[in-house]
Amino acid sequence: MQMKNSKLLAYVGCLGLVGIISTEFGIIGVLPQVAEHYHLTIDHAGYLLSAFALVIALTGPFLMLYTSSMDARKIMVVATSLFLLSNLISFFKPPFGWLLILRVLPAFLQPVFISLAMAAAGRDVDANTQIRNTGIIVGGIPLAQVTTIPLATYIASSLGWNIAYLVQAVVNGLVLCLLYYVMPPDPVKREASVLQQIGILKKKTFLWSISFNFFLIAAWFSSYGYFANYLQAIYRFSKSETGFLLLLFGIMGIVANAIASRWLTKNMLRTTVVVALGTLIFPVFIALGPVNKIYGILSVAVWGLLYGPCFITAITFMQSAATEAKSFSNTLQTSFGNLGISAGTFIAGITIARYGMITSPWVGAGFGLAALVSIFVRVRAEKKTVLKISDQSAKQSIS
Repeated sequence: MQMKNSKLLAYVGCLGLVGIISTEFGIIGVLPQVAEHYHLTIDHAGYLLSAFALVIALTGPFLMLYTSSMDARKIMVVATSLFLLSNLISFFKPPFGWLLILRVLPAFLQPVFISLAMAAAGRDVDANTQIRNTGIIVGGIPLAQVTTIPLATYIASSLGWNIAYLVQAVVNGLVLCLLYYVMPPDPVKREASVLQQIGILKKKTFLWSISFNFFLIAAWFSSYGYFANYLQAIYRFSKSETGFLLLLFGIMGIVANAIASRWLTKNMLRTTVVVALGTLIFPVFIALGPVNKIYGILSVAVWGLLYGPCFITAITFMQSAATEAKSFSNTLQTSFGNLGISAGTFIAGITIARYGMITSPWVGAGFGLAALVSIFVRVRAEKKTVLKISDQSAKQSIS
């Protein structure tokens, strides 16, 4: 019975994540139009994505600890309400400064929402069920990329970029009703005190897991953050065609996320390495092919397939190093992942402005190499810890 309840909560969390991701990443599909409307360069318009991510990175862990004793359902309802309000006002095309402020307001509670959703679906279940439920929740990311994000991009191509905000507001409203009527009051079991949760920051294996999470997300968002502009500048796709390509990208992401969820239960380390290698494969695949629309479509399919598992992989890799404080671990994953989004889009924006759009996947490859190094160092740290424990046990048995 508990397993069935946890699965239901996972699907609620998945739909909640669809609403949140529609707001966070929906701007990607209309970024060129926003830049044109406000007479900005594409790298300056990219602040709408990087600023959102930066707020999450800087405030997420602190707000998670601050709200840890509050009713989880109320916090999730408040978070969704902020997203709804932000999108409704943004629909009216306020000045860019206000648009930026409206973008970052709901960002404060985004990691808290995601962490609480995962904690609710992972309560009192075994490790494999937890990975499955986490995969369902994280599946909200590619699901949004299949439904709301391409839909908003397609409609905005003919009716104006602000329509994307209206689509996002509708989704947030539906999620708000679902949370209120389906999510039970305070479904999250409190794991540990604040000091005990912070204690995971002393673990080298966890710190290197954070590092991996940051570099992996930064790698993918170096290119994905400028998805629409990349396709339109390099392969000459139209605005409406970009909407359909976002749909293809999301479909491939759903397939890849489902596959990775299964692989992670069998061999987490091998799956993590494979996902990280994808950041190196993608720019090579792009560079070797011709610059035409057919290869552009194929590139988007490969792009989505390689990108899709990054979130579930980063989350699982971090959770495995902090089983005693899952909620805090989830929040740190979201925060450092969004710090990666901010860093990836910012650095890629600088290189794009200086060297052209074609450079963004190679910026991702640099971050990807750093992610692979983080995996290697964590594995070494784990082996040293195991040897140390074995030595201590041997000494105790001798004495």
